[in-house]
Amino acid sequence: MENKCVPILNTGLRGFTVATTKISDVNGERGKLIYRGYPAKDLAVTASFEEVVYLLLYEILPTKNELTTFKERLKKDRSIPNEIIAVLKAIPKDALPMDVLQTSISMLGHYDPDIQKYSQEGAKRIAIRIIAKTAGLVAAWERIRNGKEPVAPSDELGHAANFLYMLSGEIPDDELISFFDAALILHAEHSFNASTFSARQVASTKAHMYSAIIAAAGSLSGALHGGANTRVMQMLLEIGTVDAVEEYVKSILKNNGKIMGLGHAVYQVDDPRATILAPMSKKMGERIGNTKWFDLSKALEEKGKKAFKEKKGSDIFVNVDFYSASLYYYMGIPVDLFTPVFAVSRIAGWTAHVIEEQFAGAAPKPILYRPESEYIGDYCGKDECQYINIEDRDR
Repeated sequence: MENKCVPILNTGLRGFTVATTKISDVNGERGKLIYRGYPAKDLAVTASFEEVVYLLLYEILPTKNELTTFKERLKKDRSIPNEIIAVLKAIPKDALPMDVLQTSISMLGHYDPDIQKYSQEGAKRIAIRIIAKTAGLVAAWERIRNGKEPVAPSDELGHAANFLYMLSGEIPDDELISFFDAALILHAEHSFNASTFSARQVASTKAHMYSAIIAAAGSLSGALHGGANTRVMQMLLEIGTVDAVEEYVKSILKNNGKIMGLGHAVYQVDDPRATILAPMSKKMGERIGNTKWFDLSKALEEKGKKAFKEKKGSDIFVNVDFYSASLYYYMGIPVDLFTPVFAVSRIAGWTAHVIEEQFAGAAPKPILYRPESEYIGDYCGKDECQYINIEDRDR
């Protein structure tokens, strides 16, 4: 039988299933995000970030005693080596925050005793250390680049509260803590997105967890993956007022542009995470007596959806970045830190995926990722080119 060539579609692996996972499920048609069997939206309003981290790493929600012990382990591992703080102080103050975070996580590996004898239990200990320290790295850089000394972590505060404390130097109130805790939970995991796939691909080589997490952070720094809520906030600042929304939408659609925060590669309904974050953004605006950014977001969502429907004949839906932008802005988080804050949360999912890739299941793990490619070079009008000495080459 004659073999027929199958065309190769350069689609970024969209539609191809490359592995199995027990960690999370994204159902785009129904608008559901599941963490190990539990709807993320339910966890966001009932659980703490520490509980969700435990669930992702250990596959089960902790008991009260287990959670207490786990929180203590996270607190114990928050401190960042003085040598790394010294390096952060030597980095140019205008360095990109995600580049700084990537460098910092890389340096953490030099101080981790489990690197030398890497094992499943060691990987879990590393995961806890990375999760505990990433928040501190982001907060430390924000203060250092502004000429301030880093704030030492507090043994009295939970993970979300401690990050806000290290960032500002002020202990946040309970409502602010609960909102940020929920935001961390909602961003903690999202199946095989670009950064998670990057982490798993590196993990498949049997590299240790730090290498895999560095790869994930590098992927997140790219404009097509991380940074969407940064661009949402930049868009809101550019629009400025609710009255300017309609003209902005017309201009964007006329020029075939994109309204940041509308549309998602997976969800075919409104992102379930956005429905949790939107009222938090509104409440944060009410707290400070300025709902401008929430009101602007709401108007942009409504007018953007309507205009898109009229122009394209199909619906477009709001994603998680649309309301996390104004929420973080109200919290006083600098716009260029939105992506590192995303990493503070997603580090939980990344580490869980590395452990699953390297150690889960009965089959030998990991299986090295080695996709094929189709060579389409045609440089000499034949399969191979003949080398020509440099003296004889003539353009």
